[in-house]
Amino acid sequence: MNSFSLAIHGGAGTILPSAMSSEKEVAFKTALRDAIQEGIKILSSSGSALEAVEACVRNMEDNYLFNAGKGAVFTADGKNEMDASIMDGLTGKAGAVACVRNIKNPITLAKMVMLKSEHVLLSGEGALKFAEEVGVETAPDEYFFDEYRYEQLKLAQRSNQHILDHSHDKDHEQDQERKFGTVGAVALDVHGNLAAATSTGGMTNKRYGRIGDSPIIGAGTYAHNHTCAVSCTGHGEFFMRNLVAYDISCLMEYRGMSLAEACQHVVCEKLVLKGGVGGLIAIDKYGNTELSFNSEGMYRAWVNSDRQIEVGFYKESFPVSWSSL
Repeated sequence: MNSFSLAIHGGAGTILPSAMSSEKEVAFKTALRDAIQEGIKILSSSGSALEAVEACVRNMEDNYLFNAGKGAVFTADGKNEMDASIMDGLTGKAGAVACVRNIKNPITLAKMVMLKSEHVLLSGEGALKFAEEVGVETAPDEYFFDEYRYEQLKLAQRSNQHILDHSHDKDHEQDQERKFGTVGAVALDVHGNLAAATSTGGMTNKRYGRIGDSPIIGAGTYAHNHTCAVSCTGHGEFFMRNLVAYDISCLMEYRGMSLAEACQHVVCEKLVLKGGVGGLIAIDKYGNTELSFNSEGMYRAWVNSDRQIEVGFYKESFPVSWSSL
């Protein structure tokens, strides 16, 4: 049987060892390990990359630690508006949703847009009506309420700021325990097919129906069997302006760059020059994996060549024995 590759992220930003208690470190390690195991189960049984990335993201959407699904941050009017997208590298089809409320797993709704409609991106009330028609699970406002997230909103409103969930403000002590954000997954299955998925709750205190890069195909998510699969996390406006996910693929396809070269150029050179902070995870058609970020850290996990799970927050990683799965 051919090999598979899998990587996930839980957000990039100012993730510092000094702000991480031992309890929180264990919690995030466990959360990332549990999420990637969902994809491993599928891929090791010859399942598809598309199924695997959806399963990983669903798991993280169900965990309050991440700014997606259950842990989504609050908008200026005290609601939770979520964005998500998914793309199949084999067919080139994609599905996405934006500004959706009360959807338990936005990534599944995005997949249904891809499979059950002629569209790519649905938003707001229209997306909710579609969710009802295809039977996607919803949840009440209480399901998404988290006291710490609500305190983040009040802090942002007092300072009249729109706060990126992966940012860090030294002027506010409570930011030392900030939960980090956007989630995503990329996979190569044993059949040689690639897929990518991304989901987020966006920015705390966001207004005007703001939409970031996560549901935008080519900006926050992209997959193409001839090149790579990419899921991004960071300051969405910069990722949209620079079409970061698609740019990685283009550099490989048209300039012959390796995955490593393309990620280095885009994340650590082009984005830095533009002032964009964040990172991405990517897998190419050969199974090579890159986890690139220009911030202090990125919550991430991946399956290495020795079939071990690697988990990382900062520049280093923490190996987890494959036999423990």
